[in-house]
Amino acid sequence: MDTSYTDFLSNLKNRVAESRMRAAFKVNQELILLYHHIGTQIIQSQTAHGWGTKVITQLSKDLRNEFPEMKGFSPQNLKYMRRFAEEYSLDEIGQQAVDQLPWGHNILLMYQVSDKNARQFYIRKAIE
Repeated sequence: MDTSYTDFLSNLKNRVAESRMRAAFKVNQELILLYHHIGTQIIQSQTAHGWGTKVITQLSKDLRNEFPEMKGFSPQNLKYMRRFAEEYSLDEIGQQAVDQLPWGHNILLMYQVSDKNARQFYIRKAIE
């Protein structure tokens, strides 16, 4: 096989891999922002209406019925979203690179590391 074709193919494969990584990164960022928004909305609704945990159960059922192809709307995950919105302001998400970590990593860090400065250290290290 001609080495020029091999180089050509190699460059295209690298480009495809890079594009896939960028797309996955963007999808993750959007999910983190969505989850923060849902958590914020839950907090606002519970504050305004005094709803207990039953709203989370009902919301979980309704969202899963409306979006059956999506995962992530379990009652427990909605509680994680609520906690996430309590822990981070919208401004902090991009500044602290929280949106660069997968959702599961964010949950783990929220519950395992209570000090925000220490948590920020682990976020930076995970990204590196």
